[in-house]
Amino acid sequence: MTTYTPAETAARSGFSIDTLRYYEREGILPPVPRTAGGHRSYTDAELGLLEFLKCLRETGMPVERLRRYGQLCRDEETVPERIALLEEHAETVERQLAEVLAQQSRLQEKLTWYRGLLDG
Repeated sequence: MTTYTPAETAARSGFSIDTLRYYEREGILPPVPRTAGGHRSYTDAELGLLEFLKCLRETGMPVERLRRYGQLCRDEETVPERIALLEEHAETVERQLAEVLAQQSRLQEKLTWYRGLLDG
């Protein structure tokens, strides 16, 4: 099993070391195993979870919901709750996307209008 130092994990995940510690302290990440010297030792499993957490965070999931998701992931019996949480977030992302697309359309309309003034 490949293991990674906090610095390697930060570089691979795109999170800062402080964020990794924060996520562990807040229960977003499960407790990370430690070496005999007491240093955190991340695995590919944690990197995979971090990759998905980054996706959730970048799509606007609040920290409280990330924490809830992290807690649910520690119990194999919570798959239905995880699905519900992710479906709710997916609906939020779809709403936000529709809003951004509508704003983009409005911008295009204004650009077309201004370009018409120049051509006119």
